[in-house]
Amino acid sequence: MALSGGAGRWARYHAPHVSAPPDSSVSLLDALRPLLPDFSVGALLGFATGLALKKVGRAVLLALGLLFIALQLLAYFDLVTVNWPRLQALSEPWLRQGGELGSRWLMRVLTANLPFAGAFTAGLLLGLRARG
Repeated sequence: MALSGGAGRWARYHAPHVSAPPDSSVSLLDALRPLLPDFSVGALLGFATGLALKKVGRAVLLALGLLFIALQLLAYFDLVTVNWPRLQALSEPWLRQGGELGSRWLMRVLTANLPFAGAFTAGLLLGLRARG
């Protein structure tokens, strides 16, 4: 036996009333509203910078790879002789120090005088991880 439509309507109209959330959430939103343009601009600029750094990094790696191929071709035809152990000994300390100090220097330069450095950094990390 099916219930008549009247029982469903009674439950709908006599359901317990749920109160609205406290006004503290509204005041938090009002407090953050002036900061939203800075966050969005910072995140957008950070994302664009991340994508640009990624593209430039790929171009530098491509140029380095092509240089290595050219050098190997010249060595293959006995036009040059490369002392690879000496090159490695010279470059390793420089690359290690540059990797550690370079990233800190780059972040200092990119976030200097930015009121939205946190949003910029988050956007930068997203831009570096984005496909494209």
